[in-house]
Parts: sequence; structure tokens; C-alpha cells
Amino acid sequence: MNKKNHRPSIDGFIPRRPGSPLGDLHQREKEAPIDRSLHTGNNVGNVVGIAREQKTIGQADIADSLREIEDIELNETTVVTDKKLSRKEKRRDRRNNKRPKRTSTRIIKWTLLALLIIGILGGGYLALRTILASDHVFNGSIFDLAQTEPLKEDENGRSNFLVVGTSEDDPGHDASYLTDSIIILSVDQDAKNAYMFNIPRDLYVEYGMPCLPGYAGKVNSYFSCVSEEETDEAEQRRLSETQKFIGDIVGMDIQYGVHVNYTVMRDVVNAIGGEITVNIESRDPNGQMDSNFDWKCGDTYAKRLQNCPPNGHFIDYPNGPAVLDAEHALYLAQARGDIAPTYGFEQSNFDRERNQQKIIVAIRDKAMSAGTLTNLGAVTGLIDALGDNLRTNIQTKEVRTIMKLAADIKSEDIQSIDLYKEGEAIFTTQTLPGPGSVVLPAEGQYMYDDLQTYLRKIINSSPIDREAPHVTVMNGGRISGVAQTEADKLAAQGYIIDLVENAPDGEYMAVEIYQVGEGATKTASAAKLEELYGVKVKTTTPPASVVGETDFLIILGPTE
Repeated sequence: MNKKNHRPSIDGFIPRRPGSPLGDLHQREKEAPIDRSLHTGNNVGNVVGIAREQKTIGQADIADSLREIEDIELNETTVVTDKKLSRKEKRRDRRNNKRPKRTSTRIIKWTLLALLIIGILGGGYLALRTILASDHVFNGSIFDLAQTEPLKEDENGRSNFLVVGTSEDDPGHDASYLTDSIIILSVDQDAKNAYMFNIPRDLYVEYGMPCLPGYAGKVNSYFSCVSEEETDEAEQRRLSETQKFIGDIVGMDIQYGVHVNYTVMRDVVNAIGGEITVNIESRDPNGQMDSNFDWKCGDTYAKRLQNCPPNGHFIDYPNGPAVLDAEHALYLAQARGDIAPTYGFEQSNFDRERNQQKIIVAIRDKAMSAGTLTNLGAVTGLIDALGDNLRTNIQTKEVRTIMKLAADIKSEDIQSIDLYKEGEAIFTTQTLPGPGSVVLPAEGQYMYDDLQTYLRKIINSSPIDREAPHVTVMNGGRISGVAQTEADKLAAQGYIIDLVENAPDGEYMAVEIYQVGEGATKTASAAKLEELYGVKVKTTTPPASVVGETDFLIILGPTE
């Protein structure tokens, strides 16, 4: 394993080197860059038109298909002998052979040629650009673009996407391997709604394996910890493993992974018209200002005042709608008020993540506007931006479904989930020896029950989540640890665990469930408990007292 000079990441939002594709491994100038893009090239021996695992079909494959058709015609019109013929002899025999070419092969050949010509000269130009760009982005065959495959779903009927952002194309950014933006998007294909939230990049987690920071550290190191190899297969492995790792933290089955470079934000904004509108909502009445990027205004105070009126700050907005060009959108997505003077960013990364979500929604709104979608140059530019800056395990046959959902889901049905809301914060900050300032769950280090319950209640809106039932679990004669195991299972179902302890001495059935407190009003929760344990919920006085908000008492007695 090569040693890397890892320094703490500033934020990851660094403009990429002009002309460099996403995936360049940033080394010293004398070293050749390594191509990390997901496009496959055209491997000899693969059947054209058949999806290759983790591969797509490019332009050269189409040319190969035409040559194959030519070979079919050649074989059908050549006299077969035991003697191996040279290329020259084959051409001579084909000219002399009186058997006419099969009409079907001629039709196939010239139809393919005609489609390519029409695609280039006519309205199909956009489709052709999409096919070519898909070679860099999606998995599967170009012919899968004709399909509309439904997205994979979890048990609640939702399709969940993990989007991680790095700054790996910046030649001077030593910590480009860090995923300094981690966003989860959950979509319901039938209800046509979406929820979006960020995982704090400084969340202190256990990796479950040795990584650069050790066996525990900030979550933004996990992506590169999976594998440091620079191959297509390693990239896919990083995505799938990170999906599972983050999914276990938030209690969600995440079906899709997307890896982007931060400059995709600037490229996409430029592709859809060059500006978006974002609503600035700061707790500070002055709005938001971050002086960290004032170098873009000039190297003297006079130049900064001239180039960035009225106060000489590149990121400086009052509360309310703000029109951002591509460059300002990129740097607002980075801003966290880490250098004085500043205001409106007192929650630092949390405020930055809120702005990132707003920018994503603003980009979607602009891309879906009628003026943009009817502009061929803008749409093809958007495709090019994605092709250069995005890698994913989304299948080509699912692209049309995603496009339709993007158009069908209204802006008001895309909800941002705030995990740092005052009075309801799921996370808190703390300083630990070694890593310094970190983010921890408010309920305790490495504890995610409250986070998972909160997300289920908002995203899934199941009857149990809406009822928010409180449960006490007691061990009435089984081996040690059984009550805690059952409590963990119930928490995964949406039950809120108040207490886990031993039951008073007595004789108990294998499972006894008692309704207490406000349990009588939580009928869906009671019905689910009866289904899980195969017993009826009792309304009689329980044999043990409970405290707090407990709605149901569960006692686990001997099983024999």
C-alpha cells in the first residue's frame, strides 16, 4: 500500500484542474495521473449489445457490430472448403459468388447506419449524446436506455440513494479522499415524494476494520478505507460497502450509491443556464456572510470592495431569495464560517449542510423548468457535466424512471430533514483526544436508536412510527442478554425502548405483554406486538411496575 500524505480536509469543495476528468489521482507533477473513471473501453471478445457486468457499451462497440454484420455476409456468400482462405481469397470468392446477399442482413446493417446518421443530424442528437455520456456514468448496455425499469425498493416501498462528494480532482488537496459531503435521498415512486438529509462528516464512528485514523474516527474517512485501489471494481466496492455502512447507522436499506466531485455543482449550474435562486434563511437578521472566500474578490481591500460590492465579501447575502451564478453556488455550498469575520454560520457544518440541500433543490427546479428542458445546448451540457463528474451503480435501464420521477415529484414534496433543529437535535458536538472536534449522537457515542426512530417517523410514516409506542422489556427467566436483544429488535420496528431489566421473581409464560398507560390508544402498535410474538396483549394489571411513558410491558419467561 502506498503511503499518502494525509492532511485534514478543509472542506472538499475545491475547483478541479481545468481539463482533468473526475477520477484523477492527485500526485506530484512528475507522476502520471491515474484514470479512475468508470467507462470501460471496448474489450475484444465481448458480445455487442449484451450488458457486461459493471461495464457499458461505447461508440467502438457499435462499429464492431457493423463489422460483425459484414462478417456474417462474408460467411454466407463464401464457398466453404477445407482450405483456410486468405483475406484476399475471401474477397475474390465473394465477388465471384453468384448467390445474392440476404436481404435481412442488408436491412440490419443499413438501418443501424441510418439511425446513427439521423441521431447526429436530427433531433436524435440529444439521445446520442446521452448514450455517449452514459458510458461514463451508468452500468449496463446502451440498448437498456429504451427500458423503463422500476427502481429497487426497501420494505417500505422507498428507493434510497447515498450521495458522497469528494475533491479528488484537486491537485493540491491532500485529503481529497475524504467524503466531506454525505447526503441521503429517499424517494417513493408511487406517492411521488422525496426526503433528503445529511450525515455529518465529523460523525465519530467505529469502522469495524483498521483505517487510516485507526479502528474509529470520523465517518468521512470510511469511503477510502474500503479500498485504495484505483480500479472500476474498487470504486464499485467502495460505493456498495459505504451504502451498507451508512445504512446501518441510519437504519435504512440503501439501494444506490452515487460518487460525485464537488465541482459538479458548478458544472451543472452552468449547464442549466448559469444561475439558480436559493432562499437564505439565517438565524442572524443580517443573513449569512463568510469571509473565507474573499480572495476571489482581489488581493487588496480596495479591489475587494470594487469587485464584490457592497462590503467586499464573495459570500455575503441578506435573508431572502438570492440569485447565484455557478461560482457563487459552489462556494456557498462550502461556506461554514470557519474564518472571522463571519455571521449566520454559528452552527458551522450544520448550516453548510442546510445550504447544500437548498442548492440541490434549486438546481432541480431550474433543470425542470420549461425553458431549460427545451434548450438542447443546456440539456446536452448537463449530460456532459454528469459524464465527467459522476460515478454510480445505477443501471442504464433505470435512467428513464429517474428522469420521470424528477419531473413528477413537485418541489413542495421534496422535504429536507433537519437533524440539528434547536430543541430536537439528534446530534451534538464534542471534543475528543486525538480527532478533536467531532459530532456524536445526542443519546450517546455509537448510539443511533433515536436517529433511526426519528427518520422512520418522518420518512416512512408507518402507523407504529406515528403512534411512537414506548416499551419496557423484562427478562423473566431466560439467559442473560435476551431482553436487550429483543429490545433491539423492537427498536428496529419503531418502538421506543424505555427500560430493559430483570422482572420480579415469579412464574411467567414464554411471552407476556401488558398494555399500560396510553397503550389503549395505540392500536396499531398493539396489533404488531401480537403479530410478532403470537400472543394477545393483556389489559390486566401487570406483575411489575413501570415508569415514564411506557405503553407496553413485555416479560420474556422461560421457553421450556
